[in-house]
Amino acid sequence: MTLVRTFFSLAVGSLISAQACLAAPMTVVEARGGGLRPGMRVDSAAKIQLKDGERVTIIGADGRAVTLRGIYAGVIAKGGGGGTQNPRAALAALISTRNDRASQVGAVRAGANAAPLPDPWLIDISRPGARCIREGERPVWWRPDAAEQTPFTVYPIDRSWRADFAWQSGQDQMLAPDLAKLDGVKTFLIAVPGQDNAISINMIPKDVTDPLVLSSWMLEKACVQQADAYFRLIQKDLDQPQSPPALSARTSE
Repeated sequence: MTLVRTFFSLAVGSLISAQACLAAPMTVVEARGGGLRPGMRVDSAAKIQLKDGERVTIIGADGRAVTLRGIYAGVIAKGGGGGTQNPRAALAALISTRNDRASQVGAVRAGANAAPLPDPWLIDISRPGARCIREGERPVWWRPDAAEQTPFTVYPIDRSWRADFAWQSGQDQMLAPDLAKLDGVKTFLIAVPGQDNAISINMIPKDVTDPLVLSSWMLEKACVQQADAYFRLIQKDLDQPQSPPALSARTSE
């Protein structure tokens, strides 16, 4: 996660130095209508029209998510999308919404009692639920208990094929097969001793890099265990002393 500090330093600098304004860039996380697509950057003051049954979810720079449902005609986010909020306050507000947002996507039970991930991008195969990975990257399987040598098997939902693997004693991470070579399968059954875990993979566009947006995106996609790991990483970065140039200088993207 060597790039996280760079991304977050830019985010902190942007949030602190930004001038108060009515418009702010926001990131589309889900779109069914409105001419939008996931990963798009839009202005919070831009107007949008949604037909009956259409819906879009957009995340502001502070991690706050806004969901609009049709029939709707108006600006994307009133109040500017949270672009000028202090990063510590933004993180606290995002964490405070964690349980409510997870409950809305049915992920509280899946996220309860989960072992803390050492890295937000690891895929815990010991439990079912949604997982998030970056676009173009291969998943890295992870298990919380690496004490024993243990076999596991990966299937697609229709069980049309199987792939057998084995953890070695002391091994807790394993690079997964390239998903592009598995017929585009996005949901897997991973058979570990005693249970089958259904794990669905959600792709996050590679150009989405802001940590608050990433962790909020994970919550929207029910990747709660990974969002919790990202929260810890962001908090650690905030607790690290930042030099004045890192806070005041704002490089153009």
